[in-house]
Amino acid sequence: MASKQAKNVRPSSGDERDRRALKPTGPREAGAPRLPPLTLASLATLLLAGLTFLPRIRHEPRLTASVLAAAAVLFVLQLALRLELGRSGRRLRYEFVPMRVHYVQAAMQACIYAYWGWYWREVYDHVPLIAGQLVFAYTLDMLVTWLRRDTWTLGFGPFPIVFSTNLFMWFRDDWFFLQFLMVATGVLGKEFIKWRRDGRPTHIFNPSAFSLFLFSLALILTGRTDITWGPDIAATLGVPPRIYLEVFLVGLVVQLLFSVTLVTLSATAALIVLNLVYTSATGTYHFVMTNIPIAVFLGLHLLVTDPATSPRTTLGKLVFGAMYGAGAFALFGLFQRIGVPTFYDKLLPVPVLNLTVRWLDRLSRALAERWRALEPAAALGPQRLNAVAVAIWAVLFATSTATGFLGRAHPGRDPGFWRRACEERRPNACPTWVSFLELECEQDPDYCNTLGRILAEGRIVATDPLRAAKSFANACDRGVRAGCDDLRQLATTEGPGALKAACAERDDDACFILGEIEAEGAGVTRDPAAALELFRTLCARGWTRGCGRLGESYLSGEGTAADPARAVENFDKGCRGGHAVSCMAAAAVYRRGIGGLENDDLARQRLHRACALGLERACEPGEKPAASAGAPLDRAVEIQRLGG
Repeated sequence: MASKQAKNVRPSSGDERDRRALKPTGPREAGAPRLPPLTLASLATLLLAGLTFLPRIRHEPRLTASVLAAAAVLFVLQLALRLELGRSGRRLRYEFVPMRVHYVQAAMQACIYAYWGWYWREVYDHVPLIAGQLVFAYTLDMLVTWLRRDTWTLGFGPFPIVFSTNLFMWFRDDWFFLQFLMVATGVLGKEFIKWRRDGRPTHIFNPSAFSLFLFSLALILTGRTDITWGPDIAATLGVPPRIYLEVFLVGLVVQLLFSVTLVTLSATAALIVLNLVYTSATGTYHFVMTNIPIAVFLGLHLLVTDPATSPRTTLGKLVFGAMYGAGAFALFGLFQRIGVPTFYDKLLPVPVLNLTVRWLDRLSRALAERWRALEPAAALGPQRLNAVAVAIWAVLFATSTATGFLGRAHPGRDPGFWRRACEERRPNACPTWVSFLELECEQDPDYCNTLGRILAEGRIVATDPLRAAKSFANACDRGVRAGCDDLRQLATTEGPGALKAACAERDDDACFILGEIEAEGAGVTRDPAAALELFRTLCARGWTRGCGRLGESYLSGEGTAADPARAVENFDKGCRGGHAVSCMAAAAVYRRGIGGLENDDLARQRLHRACALGLERACEPGEKPAASAGAPLDRAVEIQRLGG
């Protein structure tokens, strides 16, 4: 839920606590210490710049540059403000107005971050960057306000904007300047894009949803989702156990206090109906492994329930929520069909729906004048109606959870279900089964070989020689001899054309597989010198497995004279880059003294590094590889990602 100005919020009748919470504190008593407005802005800008001393930011040069660039923008705005004040002689001031809608929402969102971060530690690692965005949002808000008028309202408004935005998307470190731009878009959209509603000026769009909408469109059109953590966020939100229950309980607090339950209730009801109709018609599941993905469930609690940008009438709220549920449902199917990452499904409908709220309220009031039953708030009162809606919502959620409609107990999580559905030629079942095989391939190399054969045959899905070659190579690497044979057969029948084309486009996997088959003459003319050049190029590009394979070529004299010193140099380079097998190979050279390089201390160090990277055969008795602890989480994340 995004923020809104204090003057746009009307406290419920009879609720004196709400009136006191919304009332400005007014001038402080004489003699009370108070920072001058421009001093406050300067200190906030310095605080943002000072965050670059934190280890999380200091060790990433581009991230540091992004934070300093954001601080520089604020500094320029301050200069512009000082020049304007010098010309006009205006006197600035600020008032502290803690609005309950803001700090309650921020507290509830913080609960989600705390629980989610316990299972995905990237969230906790991201906290300093969230803090930087908050400082930036506050400072930008105060400066833009003072450039337009004399009084700035200090409250908790930026918290829901920043928290809500980061619950759905944040940019990777190299591109983090776009995160500040996204936050700025939300703040500026709230300030400048307004209309009159019920006789008052108010912002049209939910600020966080507005910025997420614009940046999502840009990422889709440019095909650069890879510069964000968006898919990872959508996937990892579903990893914590009972996450649906937590979101429900957190949302319940907001719904009880601010009467937005009907929006969430109708959005969920629409998704339930659409899922049941889809499954009845196709025999499969629209959202693959769940009926309502957790990120969509979070969206219908946060993105569409802002009282300032959603309808205020009963019928309007019901229609508004239903349209959000239907929009997310339709967009998931569309994006899945055209190859767009499906996590955008819950981000795009909201601003479009925000434009309908005045029309929905007018329609609802017009209909209510004819049929009073269409506006039950007139008979029950807003608080009583909301209590009834909360009770219905609680029953619906409990029923959906108990029946397995929500949560992890879902038939679509079984790969066998999608295999059978594919054999029965049910809609979208075969591509989904292929996706499951890709997932299962990480756990069982036999699945890699099965996947390769499906992709090579082109009977179930379209032929894809490149992906087939990668799947066969994966199986071969992990000891499935049939995978090696199938890779040779594929190279013989299809030729190396697909691999060469992909390698020319800097596909490192394709280059490596091409180097392997050229080194062995597997289905192509043997050319160890050409293979050596491919491995050397991969290593130079930082692809550490290529360094390890280059070391093997130097050690055995493939395509070059044998050179143990250069071999171990490349093994060490691969080891430093995190390739465990390279560490093991370097340890073997040092331990055996090949080429006069015997060094027991270095051998032990490389073995310890290989063990820490998860190569169990490198571990001493009783020592456990640290990397293996993350495997269950990694698999859970992939499962969630497959389900949208």
